[in-house]
Amino acid sequence: MGDDSEWMKLPIDQKCEHKLWKARLNGYEEALKLFQKIDDEKSPEWSKYLGLIKKFVTDSNAVAQLKGLEAALAYVENAHVAGKTTGEVASGVVNKVFNQPKARAKELGLDICLMYIEIEKGEAVQEELLKGLDNKNPKIIVACIETLRKALSEFGSKIISLKPIIKVLPKLFESREKAVRDEAKLLAVEIYRWIRDALRPPLQNINSVQLKELEEEWVKLSSAAPKQTRFLRSQQELKAKFEQQQAVGDADGGGDDGDEAVPQVDAYELLEAVEILSKLPKDFYDKIEAKKWQERKEALEAVEMLVKNPKLEAGDYADLVKVLKKVVGKDTNVMLVALAAKCLAGLAAGLRKKFGQYAGHTTLQNISEDVLAVMDNKNPTIKQQTSLFIARSFRHCSPSTLPKSLLKPFCAALLKHINDSAPEVRDAGFEALGTALKVAGEKAVNPFLADVDKLKLDRIKECAEKVELVYGKKMGGTADKKEGKPAIGKAPVLSGAAGDKETKDAAAKPGPLKKAPAMKSGGLPKKGKPAAAAGMGGAGAKGKKGPETKEIFESELSIEVCEEKAAAVLPASCIQQLDSGNWKERLACMEEFQKAVELMERSEMPCQALVRMLAKKPGWKETNFQVMQIKLHIVALVAQKGNFSKTSAQIVLDGLVDKVGDVKCGSNAKEAMTAIAEACQLPWTAEQVVAMAFSQKNPKNQSETLNWLSNAIREFGFSGLNVKAFISNVKTALAATNPAVRTSAITLLGVMYLYVGPPLRMFFEDEKPALLSQIDAEFEKMQGQTAPAPTRGISRHSGGSGDDGEEEEQEDVGNDVVDLLPRTDIGDKITTELVSKIGDKNWKIRKEGLDEVTSIINDAKFIQPNIGELPGALKSRLNDSNKILVQQTLSILQQLAAAMGPNIKQHVKNLGVPIITVLGDSKNTVRAAALATVNAWAEQTGMKEWLEGEDLSEELKKENPFLRQELLGWLAEKLPTLRSVPSDLLLCVPHLYSCLEDRNGDVRKKAQDALPSFMMHLGFEKMAKATGKLKPTSKDQVLAMLEKAKANMPAKPAPPAKASSRVVGGAAPAKFQPTSGLAEDSGSNTMESKPDPKKAKVGGASSKAKGVQGKKVPTKPNLKEDDDKSGPIFIIVPNGKEQRMKDEKGLKVLKWNFTTPRDEYIEQLKTQMSSCVAKWLQDEMFHADFQHHNKALAVMIEHLESEKDGVISCLDLILKWLTLRFFDTNTSVLMKALEYLKLLFNLLSQEEYHLTENEASSFIPYLILKVGEPKDVIRKDVRAILNRMCLIYPASKMFTFIMEGTKSKNSKQRAECLEELGCLVESYGMNVCQPTPGKALKEMATHIGDRDNTVRNAALNTIVTVYNVHGDQVFKLIGNLSEKDMSMLEERIKRSAKRPAAAPVRQAEEKPQRVQNINTNASMLRKGPAEDMSSKLKIMYRTYRIQNRNMGGHSETTHTVPREFQLDLDEIENDNGTVRCEMPALVQHKLDDIFEPVLIPEPKIRAVSPHFDDLHSNTASTINFVISQVASGDINTSIQALAQIDEVLRQEDKAEAMSGHIDQFLIATFMQLRLIYNTHMADEKLDKDEIVKLYSCIIGSMISLFQIESLAREASTGVLKDLMHGLITLMLDSRVEDLEEGEQVIRSVNLLVVKVLEKSDQTNILSALLVLLQDSLLATASSPKFSELVMKCLWRMVRLLPETINSINLDRILLDIHIFMKVFPKEKLKQCKSEFPIRTLKTLLHTLCKLKGPKILDHLTMIDNKNESELEAHLCRVMKHSMDQTGSKADKEMEKGASRIEEKSSKAKVNDILAEIFKKIGSKENTKEGLAELYEYKKKYSDADIEPFLKNSSQFFQSYVERGLRLIETEREGKGRIPSTGIPPQMEGTCVPASTNTVSSSIGNTNGEEVGPSVYLERLKILRQRCGLDNAKQEDRPPLTSVLSKPAVPAVASSTDMLHSKLSQLRESREQYQHLDLDSNQTHSSGIGTTMASPSSTAANIDDLKKRLERIKSSRK
Repeated sequence: MGDDSEWMKLPIDQKCEHKLWKARLNGYEEALKLFQKIDDEKSPEWSKYLGLIKKFVTDSNAVAQLKGLEAALAYVENAHVAGKTTGEVASGVVNKVFNQPKARAKELGLDICLMYIEIEKGEAVQEELLKGLDNKNPKIIVACIETLRKALSEFGSKIISLKPIIKVLPKLFESREKAVRDEAKLLAVEIYRWIRDALRPPLQNINSVQLKELEEEWVKLSSAAPKQTRFLRSQQELKAKFEQQQAVGDADGGGDDGDEAVPQVDAYELLEAVEILSKLPKDFYDKIEAKKWQERKEALEAVEMLVKNPKLEAGDYADLVKVLKKVVGKDTNVMLVALAAKCLAGLAAGLRKKFGQYAGHTTLQNISEDVLAVMDNKNPTIKQQTSLFIARSFRHCSPSTLPKSLLKPFCAALLKHINDSAPEVRDAGFEALGTALKVAGEKAVNPFLADVDKLKLDRIKECAEKVELVYGKKMGGTADKKEGKPAIGKAPVLSGAAGDKETKDAAAKPGPLKKAPAMKSGGLPKKGKPAAAAGMGGAGAKGKKGPETKEIFESELSIEVCEEKAAAVLPASCIQQLDSGNWKERLACMEEFQKAVELMERSEMPCQALVRMLAKKPGWKETNFQVMQIKLHIVALVAQKGNFSKTSAQIVLDGLVDKVGDVKCGSNAKEAMTAIAEACQLPWTAEQVVAMAFSQKNPKNQSETLNWLSNAIREFGFSGLNVKAFISNVKTALAATNPAVRTSAITLLGVMYLYVGPPLRMFFEDEKPALLSQIDAEFEKMQGQTAPAPTRGISRHSGGSGDDGEEEEQEDVGNDVVDLLPRTDIGDKITTELVSKIGDKNWKIRKEGLDEVTSIINDAKFIQPNIGELPGALKSRLNDSNKILVQQTLSILQQLAAAMGPNIKQHVKNLGVPIITVLGDSKNTVRAAALATVNAWAEQTGMKEWLEGEDLSEELKKENPFLRQELLGWLAEKLPTLRSVPSDLLLCVPHLYSCLEDRNGDVRKKAQDALPSFMMHLGFEKMAKATGKLKPTSKDQVLAMLEKAKANMPAKPAPPAKASSRVVGGAAPAKFQPTSGLAEDSGSNTMESKPDPKKAKVGGASSKAKGVQGKKVPTKPNLKEDDDKSGPIFIIVPNGKEQRMKDEKGLKVLKWNFTTPRDEYIEQLKTQMSSCVAKWLQDEMFHADFQHHNKALAVMIEHLESEKDGVISCLDLILKWLTLRFFDTNTSVLMKALEYLKLLFNLLSQEEYHLTENEASSFIPYLILKVGEPKDVIRKDVRAILNRMCLIYPASKMFTFIMEGTKSKNSKQRAECLEELGCLVESYGMNVCQPTPGKALKEMATHIGDRDNTVRNAALNTIVTVYNVHGDQVFKLIGNLSEKDMSMLEERIKRSAKRPAAAPVRQAEEKPQRVQNINTNASMLRKGPAEDMSSKLKIMYRTYRIQNRNMGGHSETTHTVPREFQLDLDEIENDNGTVRCEMPALVQHKLDDIFEPVLIPEPKIRAVSPHFDDLHSNTASTINFVISQVASGDINTSIQALAQIDEVLRQEDKAEAMSGHIDQFLIATFMQLRLIYNTHMADEKLDKDEIVKLYSCIIGSMISLFQIESLAREASTGVLKDLMHGLITLMLDSRVEDLEEGEQVIRSVNLLVVKVLEKSDQTNILSALLVLLQDSLLATASSPKFSELVMKCLWRMVRLLPETINSINLDRILLDIHIFMKVFPKEKLKQCKSEFPIRTLKTLLHTLCKLKGPKILDHLTMIDNKNESELEAHLCRVMKHSMDQTGSKADKEMEKGASRIEEKSSKAKVNDILAEIFKKIGSKENTKEGLAELYEYKKKYSDADIEPFLKNSSQFFQSYVERGLRLIETEREGKGRIPSTGIPPQMEGTCVPASTNTVSSSIGNTNGEEVGPSVYLERLKILRQRCGLDNAKQEDRPPLTSVLSKPAVPAVASSTDMLHSKLSQLRESREQYQHLDLDSNQTHSSGIGTTMASPSSTAANIDDLKKRLERIKSSRK
């Protein structure tokens, strides 16, 4: 037992495969329990066992096998996928179970087979069972037969196909084994139950004893039709019905569906065809011509014996038929005539459809002429038999196949018969008429029986009741009749399944089969032959409706009866006053009459009586027009409301036509006529009306009638109109003398042209040219228009059965018209001479003959179908050895098709098919001509004729490559346009398959192209089944091609959609309304390639049931799809996604991981989608054609918003499907997919959805592949999508995927991935680097050595980005790089340091830091930046974003502003007042909590930086949010936000929280100022108090801000400039002054401006004012007042200079002045209207010079080419001037040396300077200044020797100087330590006066010109000297920036340049830190940490800084 325990632990499926039988037995038992337990048939559990079930049934151990069988049975019964195992399991059962001795095993095997049949796998099971019949083991054979019998008895012959079983039955009867024979007998009895006598012929040759036994058994069977007792899964409703009947115990209750249960099996189908032509006696053709009748009889008897075979093989029976015809027609011996007719009947019976070609297309239509001719025969017997034949033929018709055109001549002839003298002829006539009445309905036949007396009419009706119609079931054809000769006693009526003969096919489809109409729309016989106009229009003619559509037909009532009836419903007074002499009384009477009619119910309205009353004297001769108008209106009412018959119509029409031309009553008359047309149908009404109009003389009436008709045709459509009658009337009208009549006629022709088309013109070709040109002009107008859909005439009688019959007539009216053309009979011109000429041996004579034929046809123009012997003659010319004649024949055949029109149909078989043979010609030109001819014919005949019968398949069988490729090409083109095809198309399939493997490549290609169009009609199943006969290798190949074709299958053409408006129109019954409604909503873009009007047609869906007649079937799929499209496209399956993930984890399905998608992945996705994606959408998504994918994506985009939940529930599948699209080559699909993805991820981030691992891993890697696309557009889109992904999937996880992408072979992809990594690090800090920053960076660094340049660059840029975020630590993390790579990297880092703006600026938008109230403001901010913004605003917008990013100062890597809180500055700035953003209720922030960490919903992306500090993030984002609201378009929002900020600013302890947000706040504020200025002030509706309130809030909070010096100094130049601009504009705004408190506002602004000037960073504000002055002077638009105020501010600044000079960065100010002077040279300034500007400038410079003295010239370092600068010269002049004033003697030298103080290094110059200085010290006034200069000088040139000057002077002077210097030193040192934000931190304890602030130069030139390195080196030296550094020890010093004082922001022209300043500050502040720890000892001693001068510094307390420094140090170690 030891090993038992081993297998006991295994899972079930492994036990089932175990080598120990016990283990297997146990496995099977558990599997059985499991299978019974699983209740979801689609559970993935089932798939595990797919491969095992065969082993269950074929287990070698009998005990285990029994259990295995039970388990297998349970599996088949319950598993959804069981069908896939059918073949192998069934074959296992047959071979390994049926031979088992245990009965139980066989029983289970049998049950398994039946269960497979139940789950729709009958065919496969049957195939295996039939194979089993060939087994050598009789046990197996017996079991197989028994299984087949059981299956048949339970499922019935509909499901079990009998033909193959019957084929093998005879062989089973011959078996040596008795058991087999007995079982076969039981099977035969069972089969007989189902098909009765059809089984006799196949078994006629078995042993007579057996046959006799069978007969005995058969007799015993009950005659009740057998019923199916077991049902397929798809037949559940049948099953329910059956069980219900069983329950009721209703023995014969199934009668009604008995027919349905047992399909009529046709014995013919079960027979083998016999070839008889070769068996004819050799001398048959001589004998049949013999003189002796006995010989002829012998020959005929031989044939008779042969044709007794019930099924004959197709062949060329033409000659045989010809001689038999001759015998029937010419032979004098009656007996032989009968015998020959019998032979023909036998041939017809044996060949069925294939006999058609010899029978001259025997439809009743085609033989009607012959039959009618015989009906006048003198011989009464012939008359009688003809009538009986007609009666029999009628019995096989339906109302649709028996149109009036056919009834009319037959009825006329039969009416003669019923008056015949011979009683038998009369009886036959009655029977025929009765049959017609029964079939076509009284409505159709009554008009022809108008003159029959009552006795005879009753007799006809009596016969009608007796008639039993074949119609209704499928009926056999009457067409086996030869030419209607009555010699054949009766037509054998063949049973249904054969579907033979056109009559029958036609009968199966509504729509009379007329001779002609071309079957363009797909082989359906059309209807509506115009000749059938009378009473047969519109819906009345519907074949489907049979008797329901009965017309209201009433006999004429006498006037007395009418009066009686009218009196019953009308008031008495009314009837009395009808003929009153007083018109007023008549008027009153009419009004009462009208009221009465309006109130009457339809059922009780005696229409005829009412209209007769109206016609009563004075009737239509009424003279008073008011009375007449009401009278006409009443007629219309009666016609609309009552059951209005033609009898009633005839009473009034005459009067109406008479009034139609009346000016006052005309419109009422027309209204009444329209109402009548609606009641009695337009065709009949129109015919009556036109006839009446033209029988009278009044031209006005004639023209108005024609006008009414034109209009009516547009409203009712053209169906059923008698074109011929109209044309003759129109011709009469065209000849009229009155021009109005002619014009109306031409208009009518125009309308007819819409429906009939060009053929209409043929009738008028003989009109006068002038008239013809008018007609042509009218036709020209109509060109290109389509006929409008009929809006009326869906008569209430028709029950609105929206069937398609009606539409079709619309299309084919044109062809009907062609039918009416006068055709010439050319039969007599086709003489025997001509025919023999065409067949002559000499080719020239043959050519002459053909030429003659051409000219005959040309002369005749339109010909009748009778062309004598011509077809045979032409046919033989088609294989003429002379190719020129072949081509000539082809062109004749083309001509013939055009001339004969649709009638050419009857020549398709004898002439058309031979044309196809010519397609095999080796010459290209001949083939092309043949193809053109075939097309010309097909255009006239439609395709049905060509596809019927075996002709096409016979042609395809020929192994001629040309023939095959041309024919297949032709079929591939034609088939997709058809709506249905004859079943014979199936015969072509085997040959099509052999073409697929043809040697010729072209044939193979054409065959592949044709596959989808075949499949479209035959369906995949039939075609796949047809592969059964192929060799296994071929079969696999063909099946693969079929699968492919299945995807490309064209949709069936939609039924013509002319009548679209009908269904929706009022008359459509209510049940259609909802459906059509749905379809309308589903929108045209979801439609497949079907014409739009189809939308409304969905109503047809409900008429599917009527499809029984075969007509509707092809449209079913369309209808279904259209219906479905209205629902949701993604169905939410609860837990569907979770289940899919489990399956993938448990490896039940393939993991979505591949290099290219294999078929199994696609199939798997399809299966998974089937449950949750709308079927039609899935078809589009998995279509082989990319355009369908585009459609699918369009639909998905459209439904994205509306089906959010659905999309999310199917997200994994959608993403997987999109990955498949990434492998498509089509760019349009890719672009569409990316567009969808962008929208999708936006939606997901709004929904706060987070991608699951499964979704991410099956999508992101494939998306990353696309980053390497060669097309920029796509790469850009993919990058955008990757950015958006970070909002719904952690960036750190994205990092890993993108890192994988860098390993790609595609260099573009590597480069893009590296860039993306850089962006991630930049946005989210080092924490995104996975697995660790070190590993990630090492990986990135490997790409620096890549062979591709772009990749190298990307890698370098990425690492530089990391360096910018993380500093020098990067080098540690990267580890060892090769020499070359390292140098590249260092070079790149250096370069990036010089170009601060180069660092990629990712907008803060992508950071998914979710903070609570994210959506409060989102609505407004989600809109992107407006496109038309001025560039300046764009820049501000960007600047603002960047600030947001860098707000966090040095301590933390930028904290982000969630996109919801960013200012949409563009929106706010849009100046056109439209930005009234609706703001939601505001969140009141509790400001006390600012300093407590806010609880953020746990962010998906981890905190961003190693030293990230909670407090800041949350406070910052709160402040960001509030600031963003400052700029809100809503005043209240803005006021609240300002109040909150003000509150923070007023509390000292909290004010510092604003640090870092100052610029942002100021930007928001001046945006708001601008918004007030541009929008609010102009808004009339706004209460101006509101504005004042807003102004005071803004000014108040700003004053609070500018009182706090440390915060005020954070404002940068650009922002100050814009702020000053805003404030000055406000001061000058005249509109403000007009406000009540305007004065107050302006005063406050004044105060604020002063505060700004005093408290801001002096350099920044001075710079800002200079730039602003420059702008205002340049701007022509700005007012002089503006510039003036700016200058006043500057003067104020000048006044402040003495106190502030030391805190100002003079280099920057001088640079600004330099730029100013460049823009405004002195000359230009002097031209200004005011002298203020030049004075301001001079004053400023003068003051600077005064305060700084000559040292001012040291501050020109930032100006590139000083020589060009006007500034320098000016300064020198000022200096000189001031020197002159002091009267010093050294001024001359001073002047000489003034130009370059820095460069005076020669001794003499040094001496001069010192001498100068000492002079100053000596003079009383300047002694202080002199000392200061000396101090500066010593500091600057530390090695300069001042001893020589001192030793000559007194001791007192020396000590004075020393003391003075010391004093200055201590004073300066002290100043350096005072924490004033103006002075940047100084490094090594050296006291650098603030004025030497020259750093900006290190950042590069703000003017943007490149500067050579030498210049920098020069400056560097000077600077080093100034700072007391020694130039020698350069290597070991920290980089320059750290030593220099930090700039308090470089010169910036406006907020544009803030980018540069911010970034450089950020970097420098970082660098300072990095170098601090190198010399931290000095740091503390010199008190460096006291201030942080960067505008973004946040914490100004020393302890905090110290802590941070410690932290930095520890992290560095």
